[in-house]
Amino acid sequence: MKIKILLAEDDNDLGQLLRQYLALNGFDATRVFNGREARERLAVEAFDIVVLDVMMPEEDGLTAAEALKQAHPNLPFLFVTARKSREDVLAGLKLGADDYITKPFDADELILRINNILKRTNRAALSSKPVEQLQIGRFSFEPEGLQLKNGEQVQLMTQRESDLLLYLYQRDGQLVKREQILQELWKENDFFKGRSMDVFVTRLRKYLAADPGITIESVRGIGYRFLFPNKF
Repeated sequence: MKIKILLAEDDNDLGQLLRQYLALNGFDATRVFNGREARERLAVEAFDIVVLDVMMPEEDGLTAAEALKQAHPNLPFLFVTARKSREDVLAGLKLGADDYITKPFDADELILRINNILKRTNRAALSSKPVEQLQIGRFSFEPEGLQLKNGEQVQLMTQRESDLLLYLYQRDGQLVKREQILQELWKENDFFKGRSMDVFVTRLRKYLAADPGITIESVRGIGYRFLFPNKF
């Protein structure tokens, strides 16, 4: 069965070109013209991943993404932005984007980023192993299920959030260099990827704030150290 991609791009020429290129690479790509149409399509049809242009008429990609994450919390999405603006990138990442790409870009780069996201997000579905549950302080963490539980409260996580928390958990107490995390999880080490990681660390701190014994310590200019009261 083909991977289904929802492409929201208002530029007619670029949208048509990307849809055709995605099809040539074995994807089932559906194209819409704005965020509102993307939400309407997702209400009646299931997709594996969404590619959202940031700047679109009627409803932009950031507005659409905020609504999509509430309605489809485990659906991965990638932002396309025409501006190499830190504000655009950070806003998208804070909404839970799995990645971003800036125009102009090579279509092969988009395919690569989509495939990387799908490899990460499909691990739980492809795995035949039972979901492993880890105890982090008062939280129960299910990396494959993308869930962080505190009693009856359940925080659904993105794949990137889960990967980062698991990575830090496995190195508890160690000072892990920023460059090491970026190379192993992001596969790249540049300014924007570094800012992306900072956003995800901030979100993890927020999720774990209910247990004061858990700390993601920043060591300026070096990296992070993850500390928590118990590990089983």
